[in-house]
Amino acid sequence: MNARTLERAPSAPRAGRAPSQRPAGPALRATGAALSILAALLLGFVANLGPLGDLRHGRDQQVAHAALREQLANATAPVGPRTLEGEQLALGAPVGLLEIRTLGLREVIAEGTTSEVLTSAPGHRRDTVLPGQPGVSLVMGRQAAYGGPFAHLDELRAGDEITVTTGQGKHTYKVSGVRRAGDPQPPVLAAGAGRLTLITGAGRPFLPGGLLRVDADLVSAAQPAAAPLYSAGTLPGDEKPMAGMESAWLSLVLWGQLLLLAGAALAWVRARSGRREAWVIGVPVLGALGFVVADRAAELLPNLL
Repeated sequence: MNARTLERAPSAPRAGRAPSQRPAGPALRATGAALSILAALLLGFVANLGPLGDLRHGRDQQVAHAALREQLANATAPVGPRTLEGEQLALGAPVGLLEIRTLGLREVIAEGTTSEVLTSAPGHRRDTVLPGQPGVSLVMGRQAAYGGPFAHLDELRAGDEITVTTGQGKHTYKVSGVRRAGDPQPPVLAAGAGRLTLITGAGRPFLPGGLLRVDADLVSAAQPAAAPLYSAGTLPGDEKPMAGMESAWLSLVLWGQLLLLAGAALAWVRARSGRREAWVIGVPVLGALGFVVADRAAELLPNLL
């Protein structure tokens, strides 16, 4: 073999060197981006309704406890649907401390019963009086998600004690019964009497098949009441039992678009820089956006979930 033949012969591949890979086509990149977005959404949704939601609920309760404790100490805690300045109470404002020793339950009650409010605390329904006042006071709470503060209401029995501390003092209730759909209604209240009704989902966790109610009669002295700003007919629909927040659609669409853009950017980075760089950048970004989108989507689900 002469020198010219050697020059034309193809060189053998070096040992240990992998052959070059062809870049992924547009279809493969789009598929990768779609799978990344789907994974981020599923992870965020499960974490949001599960462990991260529980942590969020615990943190929000700590903040609410501190705020309510300060208001009680300064005699500025709400005693009606308006603040001392005459303004309507904001959704999520702390209005009382609910304690059920039988269940080991100690939760701050917030104003309003939207899905967003109930992620942080049991909520006082705004078409009823505050706890401790004459009339029926309704408090709604989640059965399983975001800490599931009302998960064990079905374990209460007649005679169990419930206390609620508000700006008007500490109020004591005695449980009269637990009822589900089809059970008889409690008797009509006498003039000046008070009742607390706790409401949550009934059935399997995350798959409620109806409502569970716990009725408790006020056994301490009833305090003066201001008329609620809403009636059963004027209460916003997203504050009723098993309702979702229709207003969450707009923010869901906007955050969803941002998640789509992040997924497309991840596919571009992977094509230009490689898989490792794409995952280092993309995992925290997609994870955070997936959690936010899942949080907005959870607001569309029943508020007692």
